[in-house]
Amino acid sequence: MRKVIYAAAIVLAVLHQDFWLWDDAHLWFGFMPAGFAYHVLFSVLSAVVWALAVMLAWPTAVEKEVKDAHADQEACTAP
Repeated sequence: MRKVIYAAAIVLAVLHQDFWLWDDAHLWFGFMPAGFAYHVLFSVLSAVVWALAVMLAWPTAVEKEVKDAHADQEACTAP
C-alpha cells in the first residue's frame, strides 16, 4: 500500500505544476479564475491522499514502541 501512496504523491507533485492554466482566463463555477479553482481542487485531492496515507500506510509499530516506552517510564517513576 505504501507504493500506491508514494505513487500518488509523485503524481500530485507533477500535477502541482499547472503550466497549462497560466494563460487561461476562463472562470470556473462562474466566479473563480481557472488557476485558483484548479489549486482548490488540487488541495482537496492532496488532503484526501494524505488522509489515505495516514489511514493505510502509517507505521503503527513506531507508535507502539513509543507507547510502551512511555508506559515503562511511568512505571519507573511511580511512587
